[in-house]
Amino acid sequence: MNVLEAIATRRSIRKYTAEPVSEEHINTMLKAAMAAPSAGNQQPWQFVVIDDKEQLEKASKLSPYVGMIAKAPLAIMVLGDPSVEKYPGNWMLDCSAAIQNILLAAHSEGLGAVWCGLWPEEDRVAAARDLVNAPEHTVPLAVIAVGHPDQKLGTQDRYDTSRVHTNSW
Repeated sequence: MNVLEAIATRRSIRKYTAEPVSEEHINTMLKAAMAAPSAGNQQPWQFVVIDDKEQLEKASKLSPYVGMIAKAPLAIMVLGDPSVEKYPGNWMLDCSAAIQNILLAAHSEGLGAVWCGLWPEEDRVAAARDLVNAPEHTVPLAVIAVGHPDQKLGTQDRYDTSRVHTNSW
């Protein structure tokens, strides 16, 4: 699948089979994440791979919107590390690019995934940090549920010319 096809056909998948995600797939997603662009090439990200059922169950309670994690075989928490930023304030943008790369890599490998935000809700950030014993200077941005899809969603053309402006509004 080429990049444009992956972008056009990727969907947020929230239902998964019980089949585990292979170490090879995990490494593929993390390599893709770390290939993302970042301000000043500082790569202010950290990743926590969660595959323990008890941890997944706890992660599914981090927000009202992450319940599917309890039934996923894998989750990847993406944390920003502002302490390594050359250009302060860009960690969230950099980590978001890494998350998009994870989603596209998962899709290209035949996996399903969904991006679930944690930041900027301080209670969710603190609970996520505690769950994975992350250092205080890190900021859990999101958790991504990953697994073999147990649902098939059709593609949608979301191109909207009313949102495109040339040279000025």
